Amino acid sequence: MLDALLMQIRDTAVIMGVIALVGLLLQKKSAVDVFSGTVKTIIGFMIFNIGSDAMSAQITIFSDMFTRAFSVHGVVTQVEVATALALNTYGTEVALVMVLGFVMNLVFAKVTPFKAVFLTGQHFLYFACVLALVFIALGAPTFVTVILGGIILGFCGASLPTLCQPFVNKLVGNDSIALGHFNCIGYAFSGYVGKLFAKKNDADEGKEEKELPEFFKLFKDFVFSVALFMIVLFYIVTIACFVTGQFDTELASGKAFTSYFGNDVWWIWPFLAGLKFAAGMSVLIYGVRQFIAEITAAFVGISEKLIPDARPAVDCPAIFPFAPNAVIIGFIGSFLGGLVAMAFMVALHSETIMIPAAGICFFSGGTCGVCGYAYGGWRGAFLGSFIVGIFLCAGPLVLYPAFANLGIAEASFPNVDYNIIGSIIYGIGHIFA
Repeated sequence: MLDALLMQIRDTAVIMGVIALVGLLLQKKSAVDVFSGTVKTIIGFMIFNIGSDAMSAQITIFSDMFTRAFSVHGVVTQVEVATALALNTYGTEVALVMVLGFVMNLVFAKVTPFKAVFLTGQHFLYFACVLALVFIALGAPTFVTVILGGIILGFCGASLPTLCQPFVNKLVGNDSIALGHFNCIGYAFSGYVGKLFAKKNDADEGKEEKELPEFFKLFKDFVFSVALFMIVLFYIVTIACFVTGQFDTELASGKAFTSYFGNDVWWIWPFLAGLKFAAGMSVLIYGVRQFIAEITAAFVGISEKLIPDARPAVDCPAIFPFAPNAVIIGFIGSFLGGLVAMAFMVALHSETIMIPAAGICFFSGGTCGVCGYAYGGWRGAFLGSFIVGIFLCAGPLVLYPAFANLGIAEASFPNVDYNIIGSIIYGIGHIFA
């Protein structure tokens, strides 16, 4: 009986529900609001698990085929999949780092010059995963993982948005919001790259954005971008398996596709596999938004009372309307940068090949494009996102071996902040160890 109760307490969905419950009680919400918010949080996390299972199934098949076709280990830079894997094994540690990080974010915003209150809860979750995994990989006890991870997460949430604030102010026209997206180092870098072209674009100041070709406008739909990208990848690895002779005669004839792929028509399977991945991501993102919204709302009310001069750090799509076409330029630039990084890994015979993911290229790459565009126009948007795109793909190589030893394999955490901060902590930890 006691063992069963302890297992439920360690269930991450229950932990998230308790966090929301405490936050709502602290705000003295009504009994109906408390019950509703707690239940919606738990259901949201359950929906998240459904989506992560669907994505993980397709990623597992893709990784197996990629390895067989190219004789290298292919890893998709998909933060959602990596997070799902981490929560399955280390959910308690991650949840505790996340909630302490929220609290410490408020503390640092109160007592330091860094006034950003990080409201993008899913990115707090992703970064909490990275920090927890780094300390666990170093062999740190749970209490050390939670305390140090929470303090670092809270400080990063308050301070990192400051790096890209000059470019946000330039775009928005005031200091009312900050970027709550843990790729702030990358956004600041892209913005400063854009400044290299500032003089060339002064004459264009105040002009409206140029219209993009109709085809590129399709990529404004995130789910479409993910689906198209994964369909192309699945076709590549499927055809490569045939060309390299990885499928035996029976499989090549189509007879074995029913058991292996669930479809006996090989040229249809990659199309359906890409759509299944995109559908799983849609479900996962919906679940994340639901349970994070309830938790974040609890901390928003508290921060408004305690830190009246705080600046809300919101998700990156909040600045997309200020330069929507630059988002597409940034998406394309970061994706091309990722392909260049992947080509270098192949050329250098890396044991692990990181594959750029559509999601990270769209959101992080697109925001790099917007920040680069703030001062540098189209040149800044493309070049800034292209360079950051290289790091988004290659950066995870540093921490991936340590995470893979913990069972977090086949997917990685790509954003710049995760890998720079995580690598610094991991390096310092090794010195002390």
